[in-house]
Amino acid sequence: MTTHNNYIHSQWSSRFVFLMAVIGSAVGLGNIWRFPYIVGENGGASFILIYLAFVFLMGLPVMASEIMLGRHGKRSTVGIFTRFSREYGTHSGWKVIGVLGVITGVLILSFYSVVAGWITFYIYASATSTFDNLTTQAISNIFDEFVGNPERLILWHTIFMAITAVVFIRDINAGIGKVVSYFIPMLFFLMIGIVLYNVYYFDMSAALDFMFVFDWQKVTAQTVVVALSHAFFSLSIGMGAVMVYGSYLSDKVPLVSTASMIVISDTLVALVAALMIFPILFSFNLETGQGAGLIFKTLPIAFAQMPGGIAVAILFFVLLFIAAWTSSLSLVEPALAWIVERSGWTRAKAVVLVAGLAWLLGLVTVFSFNIWAELKIKGKTPFGLIDSLASNIMLPLGGLLIIIFAGWVLPNAASMAELKLKRDFVYRTWRIVVRYFCPIVLFIILLVGIVKFFDNA
Repeated sequence: MTTHNNYIHSQWSSRFVFLMAVIGSAVGLGNIWRFPYIVGENGGASFILIYLAFVFLMGLPVMASEIMLGRHGKRSTVGIFTRFSREYGTHSGWKVIGVLGVITGVLILSFYSVVAGWITFYIYASATSTFDNLTTQAISNIFDEFVGNPERLILWHTIFMAITAVVFIRDINAGIGKVVSYFIPMLFFLMIGIVLYNVYYFDMSAALDFMFVFDWQKVTAQTVVVALSHAFFSLSIGMGAVMVYGSYLSDKVPLVSTASMIVISDTLVALVAALMIFPILFSFNLETGQGAGLIFKTLPIAFAQMPGGIAVAILFFVLLFIAAWTSSLSLVEPALAWIVERSGWTRAKAVVLVAGLAWLLGLVTVFSFNIWAELKIKGKTPFGLIDSLASNIMLPLGGLLIIIFAGWVLPNAASMAELKLKRDFVYRTWRIVVRYFCPIVLFIILLVGIVKFFDNA
């Protein structure tokens, strides 16, 4: 533990561990589960091009700003803005950014845990050779039957949340750092291996056309909103997770280059995930817009056919489980840090409260796939409503407030000292981007997202 300004605060053991932790936070279900299915639902290449633009033009500045605020504040997401109000005279109301992040993280964790429970089941199914010698339709039916059973979903949702809660209790560096340093690189190399297998055995050319041949006619307002929201979801920005991780970062680590490495790594994993999925879809003439169950209906087809497929399937789903697990830790860390800092509770006591609340909210997602499947609220299932609210509204709103604070409220001297940009020209460019470009674009797209959300009623 290291002391900063009379506050006892953990610190990452190295820059590499921090990189792997934040990449582990970003490289989870957002990339491997969510990215392929929303690409399939939103026009392929049209969505990907807009998504890539948002990742680098919007995601990178917000990522750097979150790390900067976290490292400078050395507190929880709420405590950071409370400290700034004392030291710089900023309005105490800015702590709403931290509160919003805590709520958003718990909301996302509630359905994240359910989906991670699916992964846990698929580890078991792969180990017991459930997919061997089955037809494409039979493999798809396994998923449909699984999510249609609320008792089974609750069981696996509970197992994942319990495993995660045990790690919540540990110190952030001990609980995450050592794990991600080994397993996140392993997951990436395994994904590359599956893509190479697809080149030889599945329809890679059709997948490349779908992913990279742009068609303006497929671009809609919804495409733009979902692309921005997924850029934030995938990078774990806009909800304070990166800010909390940044608060554990050494002052000696170069901030902008570190943020750039995280964004590039996250984007590569998302594209590789899509290249794992779409060649298989086109080879078997499967529908690209299958929704949340896409990877669970698709990858087992490849595993069932490749040599050593059972071992590859087990390894893949185990590594995906770890990626989901590290992401879930980042989702809840803002809430834990705030509760421990504010109340003086032990982490164990805070974990019981936060994990229990997320588990309870997760039942809404569980029932959305079975007994509430026909229930529509604002044109969406309860799961779709929570996902849309958190991803399309709360994340962009959090990002907007963060970027406004970083560009307009935090004193220039503080941001300059944290960013450590060697040339004044580079710093002035960063200021223009975070003060004008990012807020304007974020505000417009947030408004469109809110209108689309209520138009679906």
